Parts: sequence; structure tokens; C-alpha cells
Amino acid sequence: MDIEELLDELERLPPDWHGAGMITVAALRAIARQASGGVSRSAETGSGRSTLLLSNLSSDHITFSVDAGGSLSRVQASPLLRRETVRFVEGPSQLTVPQFGFEGLLDLVLLDGSHSYPGPDIDYFNLYPHLATGGLFILDDIHIPMIKSMFRFLKEEAMFSLVEVASHTAFFRRTTAPTFERLHGNWFEQGYNARHFPYVERLKQRIPPGARQRIKSLLARR
Repeated sequence: MDIEELLDELERLPPDWHGAGMITVAALRAIARQASGGVSRSAETGSGRSTLLLSNLSSDHITFSVDAGGSLSRVQASPLLRRETVRFVEGPSQLTVPQFGFEGLLDLVLLDGSHSYPGPDIDYFNLYPHLATGGLFILDDIHIPMIKSMFRFLKEEAMFSLVEVASHTAFFRRTTAPTFERLHGNWFEQGYNARHFPYVERLKQRIPPGARQRIKSLLARR
């Protein structure tokens, strides 16, 4: 089955195929379009129609999910699943992702797991360092206020460039900007803070040259 036929099959699945809410067909078609160049490694939080699609697009796909509303069990029982390309890691992604041993960088990451604060932020924290330059970062359900906050942040983050919004799913490309240091990064170096807090520029001027690196080195020893 080619990808267009698969997309048509996914569109025909009933709205109650599982009870956890399903990613839109517009978003699925956008995933197929944005990933048309091929995906070697990918990962997602949550499961559903996107898992079926990514199992056919990716050579090595990892799904971090619980069986919310039967979403995981429905995927695992579907004839549309390409089983040999998927690894299922069951359990809350906030606990399973940090413990997972990633083998190489990811070409695609989809965030569509927990939507309760701070779940999405924890998933982002644990996944963004594993995304390769040029990789695709997909954020679903940006119409939900909690997710919309992350969407606004990512739009002004140097590591990402917004390429498309399909329905309520946002697509970003990982830029060549350095990976933000998760534990010792300076908050005032993040685009969202720099653009929305006027004091940032004055704060930067107060830090002597080379002091930032010394501060990071000291923190790393603690």
C-alpha cells in the first residue's frame, strides 16, 4: 500500500476508533508531505492514526504511550500498522522517555501525549536534545491553551523554524542553532524571553565577557 492509499484508509477510520481524540486528517497529510524525503528514526508521545502513518514512513519509530481510550491497543491490532518498524514503550512518557536509550539522533519528533501541565513541557525537555539538525518537530493540539503556550515559545526559539500549521498541528524544522543547555542554559538567551522582557538587554550588558562560560562550568561541578 502506498502512502496516498494509506492516508485514504486512515481518513476512513471512524471518529470513535479510539477514545483519546485523533489527530486530524489535514495534519496526517502534512506529516506525509513534510517527511516525504524519508525518515530514518522517529519518536512520538501518544498513539493513534499518527502511529500507523509513521510506521510506514519511518525505518525505526518509537511510540511512548499509555492505552488511553484504547488508543494503543487499537493501533497494535490494526492491519495498517507496519509492525517491524515500531517499538512500543508503554507507560507515561514523562517517566519512560528519560529512561530510554536513544541510538542516534531523531529525524522526526511528534508531541501528542499528555496535555495536562506540566506533561508537554516535560516531554519537550526530554526529547528536543535528540532531534537532528533539519529534523521535523511536530506539536499537535496547539488550540489547547497549555499547548498554545509552547507553540508561542517555539516560534521565537532559535533552535526552530516554523514551516507549516495544518489544522491545529504545528510543524517546525530544527535549525543549525546550538542545542540549548537543559540544566545550565541562561534564560535570557532564549528568544521568547529576550523579545518579551525589555530588561534582558540590560542584563546581558552587565555580564562581563567570558563570565557566562565560567558560571556554567561552576554549576556543572555541583
